[in-house]
Amino acid sequence: MIVSYIEGDSVENELTYLSESEQFQIGLESGKELKRIHQYRAPNNIEPWFNRKLEKHKKYVDQYLATSIRFHQDKVILSFIEENIKFMKGRPNLFQHDDFHIGNIIVKNGKLAGIIDFNSHDWGDPVHEFIKIGMFSRQKSISFCIGQILGYHDKTEPPESFWILYSLYLAMCLFSSVVWSLKFIPEEVDCMLNKIYTVIDDHNSFKSIKPSWYKI
Repeated sequence: MIVSYIEGDSVENELTYLSESEQFQIGLESGKELKRIHQYRAPNNIEPWFNRKLEKHKKYVDQYLATSIRFHQDKVILSFIEENIKFMKGRPNLFQHDDFHIGNIIVKNGKLAGIIDFNSHDWGDPVHEFIKIGMFSRQKSISFCIGQILGYHDKTEPPESFWILYSLYLAMCLFSSVVWSLKFIPEEVDCMLNKIYTVIDDHNSFKSIKPSWYKI
């Protein structure tokens, strides 16, 4: 159901009032809701996801290399991307919220109330939605993040194919994040670099496709 107003506050603002189990439960419900969002297929005139994502990635890497900023292990991570980019081929073209994180998930009285901010919606691989977990949500609530992943997968362990794509998209996101920060919030580049280094540590410089914080 689409509405113009959802009563409540964001998960991000409510975290201090929620227990770990409540954060996990809201994550579960958010994952289920995200799966509902992904039930709509792209119109036939939308280009395949692989083509669009690869083109965007190459542009971002070129722009990153044109800046003076470099993050540790960037060449290693680019190699990881090149080795795994083939897994994007044939991925589904589904409706994406494209900004699904704890700032856009609304709760009321400790329960999920709804999702806001569909302004960035797109079409593509549903796994791509989970990069917001690695870049942002995990720094606020790991319990929520684990809940979201499990909720999306019907409370079962995600397959290896999920983690391959999750880590691939997250690795790509590191380069676009530098470019985006320099363009729109240059005063916060250091903050973004800290997030990037957290991701790199979480994945042991992408020797691991599953983040170290994911423990159930």
